[in-house]
Amino acid sequence: MSEPAIDPAQAGADTLRWLERAVIGLNLCPFAKAVHVKGQVHHAVFGGDDLDALMDRLLTEAHALVDTDPAERDTTLLVVPDALHDFLEFNDWVGRADKRLRRAGHEGVLQLASFHPQFQFAGTEVDDIGNATNRSPYPTLHLLREDSVARAVEAFPEAAEIFERNIDTLEALGADGWQALDVGPHDAKD
Repeated sequence: MSEPAIDPAQAGADTLRWLERAVIGLNLCPFAKAVHVKGQVHHAVFGGDDLDALMDRLLTEAHALVDTDPAERDTTLLVVPDALHDFLEFNDWVGRADKRLRRAGHEGVLQLASFHPQFQFAGTEVDDIGNATNRSPYPTLHLLREDSVARAVEAFPEAAEIFERNIDTLEALGADGWQALDVGPHDAKD
């Protein structure tokens, strides 16, 4: 496994800034603020580019999430600053990771969501502002508890409308507004 090219602390700080300014600040996920404020979001950074080691780390994080009281850790963000820079490669890898999580016994227990700096929904143009709903500073794997997702959806009856509302929010914000949020990667010297 190669040494991390990006400082893990900086990758974590950039991801936290994205979470607070974009995901919570724009209310892209109406469920994120509560768990963040309660300190129930576990942040981890995987340094290096060994994809087999990354798969092992994802499974370790999944087991740790399941084994931890939800009041202490409700969700996990695993940031991957040094690998999977190509979105299509990332998307393929996430598909394999989802299968591995199911084989490891997490089906019906955990969900895997993903974010990427070049995220692109099928049928959209690369620069479509709606893609920003799933754009993070670095490739990011999000482990969520199925029970928590179910409770959140129950508490937010319009959950199916979140995506459409997010698109409207981002279209109103525009590319310049998104850029002004300053939620991309930063040089440690910044």
